[in-house]
Amino acid sequence: MKEKNLKDVKFKVVFVRHGESIYNKNNIWGSWEDIDLSEEGIEESKLAGKLLKDYKFDICYTSLLKRTIKTWNLIADELDLHYIDVIKNWRLNEKHYGNLMGLNKIETSKIYGDEQVKNWRRDFLSKPPLLKKDDPRNPIYDIKYKFLPKDLLPLGEV
Repeated sequence: MKEKNLKDVKFKVVFVRHGESIYNKNNIWGSWEDIDLSEEGIEESKLAGKLLKDYKFDICYTSLLKRTIKTWNLIADELDLHYIDVIKNWRLNEKHYGNLMGLNKIETSKIYGDEQVKNWRRDFLSKPPLLKKDDPRNPIYDIKYKFLPKDLLPLGEV
């Protein structure tokens, strides 16, 4: 068998956003909150698997959030791909919205104004208010992050 030269191999990267979460459905800031998929999100994830049937995958990268892991699992069900490696990393978690997590987006707009909320959502330089260190939503209190140095875990976007 002739060995392939890497320049002859074509690689593709496929990005899939998680299916709709319960917070997405209810217009709530999800961020690092470990929110499950909605029924619609489950169906979206299955559909993503069907749409990806012509692709070949050899590895999957996902965040540590259950909505992304479940999205992958549903895609893997559709594609019969549970045998490939799945690498989970906290650095693939969503943008950290700090103290906005769990708040209704419409109510947040009433408090801070539409323009500020738009900036938090779309501007890389605009940082939402950070969590307080003793806030129970601080990732240092979440077992998923117990092996990480506490000073690495954010209180929001920095």
